[in-house]
Amino acid sequence: MTAVTVRAPAKVNLQLAVGPLRGDGYHDLVNVFHAVSLVDEVTAAPAGRLEVTVEAAPSARVAIEGVPVDGDNLAARAARLVAARLGVEPQVSLRIRKAIPVAGGMAGGSADAAAALVACARLWDDRDDPLLGRDDLLEIGAALGSDVPFAVLGGTAVGLGRGERLTPALTRGTFHWVFATADGGLSTPAVYAECDRLREEHGEPAAMPEVSQALMTALATGDVKGLGAALTNDLQPAALRLRPSLDRTLAAGRDAGAIGALVSGSGPTCAFLAESEGHAADLAAALEGAGVARSVVRAQGPYPGATII
Repeated sequence: MTAVTVRAPAKVNLQLAVGPLRGDGYHDLVNVFHAVSLVDEVTAAPAGRLEVTVEAAPSARVAIEGVPVDGDNLAARAARLVAARLGVEPQVSLRIRKAIPVAGGMAGGSADAAAALVACARLWDDRDDPLLGRDDLLEIGAALGSDVPFAVLGGTAVGLGRGERLTPALTRGTFHWVFATADGGLSTPAVYAECDRLREEHGEPAAMPEVSQALMTALATGDVKGLGAALTNDLQPAALRLRPSLDRTLAAGRDAGAIGALVSGSGPTCAFLAESEGHAADLAAALEGAGVARSVVRAQGPYPGATII
């Protein structure tokens, strides 16, 4: 096989409930992931050594400065893990074409890792009954990061533990989203640390997180208004403290009629739920006109996980 191209989606956290800090430095989470049609593509091809190139996808207004092109790239780490499991040398060229915001709270790096897992597994083992199945790739992905397994799985799912223990969630219909990206990223560890600090400052000890039944019902029935009302992100106050300008972005979306609005993951991308495709177009135009974002993009969900194209 000469090359394999895999497409993997961005995610938005419909519920991100953050529990107490654990002894291993992580937090117990309830993380309801929802994959959307904003995707990165990774092409894996044979090479003399492991090499990574990164470019913005055509027409995508994505800043790729700062994305590593060495062994620290999450896709490169994924390739090495697959090679080790298959007993081959990680001699592969990985070309990453990005449309997912970098350091935007939408798991673009995790999507790249998931795409690399699937692409390299097929490149190095294209039998009808391959050695590494989907469950194996989910396991390898969990070693790379909490969001990687979901990027392999896609759709909508409830993540427990660090977010890596996934259960698919029943979702009816299609939901329309508008995402407002920001200049510069936010460090996920810094946002979690600020969340802990704010809780200590306010004397609010973290409770063990629980899945929102209102959210699950809205997903299962395709109730867009119910979903908008049930969106929650425990990291949002911390993200707003570190990047106060996001308050203005969220307010602009709400003023423009968003059904729901929240910071996506650890930010700084803001996610807005629209009532329909036409409403999403109007909402995107209003956000662009308000001048509160670096760029504004529309997407739909749920969307499949890492898929060979």
